[in-house]
Amino acid sequence: MKDFVSIYEKIKKQAPEHHFEFRDPFWVLITTILSQRTKDNVTDAAARALYNKYHDVDGLAAANPNDVKKIIRNVGFSNVKSVRIIEAAKYILKNYNGVVPDNYDDLMKIKGVGTKTANIVLTQSFNKPAIPVDTHVHRIFNRIGFVNTRTPEETEKQLKKIIPENYQIEFNPVFVEFGKSICKPVAPKCDICLIKDCCDYYSKKIMNGSKISKT
Repeated sequence: MKDFVSIYEKIKKQAPEHHFEFRDPFWVLITTILSQRTKDNVTDAAARALYNKYHDVDGLAAANPNDVKKIIRNVGFSNVKSVRIIEAAKYILKNYNGVVPDNYDDLMKIKGVGTKTANIVLTQSFNKPAIPVDTHVHRIFNRIGFVNTRTPEETEKQLKKIIPENYQIEFNPVFVEFGKSICKPVAPKCDICLIKDCCDYYSKKIMNGSKISKT
């Protein structure tokens, strides 16, 4: 059985430090909604521009969708997201008096919030254990061989059995950066990876040469 802690510590040594544009719960939530299928630097720039114009939940809730769309125009699916984040702000204002809730069930009631967003808010804004699974986490844990799953949702369920609570707050940013710099979707840098000796993907790569499918 693979040991999560020992593998995690090696990955942490190799992963660059993750940059968080915000820690405030509302802006972490908005930034995470914007981040789907969008590069981090584009997401952060869009979120910062929104913050500079609207400042808080009240400001964004009263925003014109066309104005928001222009501000986040470089973000993927900006048409949908411009409406989604305004709806989220309105919902928080109406149902939670403008304060982002600090529990999973209430977070999931907010319009536009999914499992990953809720868990990111819990870990990064409220310092609570949770399992945020994005494409990087899903890919890396499958490659290493911790899980054998088809969807991030399935991966999340499996990781709840694997990752100790005291590692759940910090693991996502570490794996995201490791996925961007070392364990890339295409052409991962297996030759310099510190965990290659215990990675199923690398073992298959050695056995099959360059003929290996992407995970």
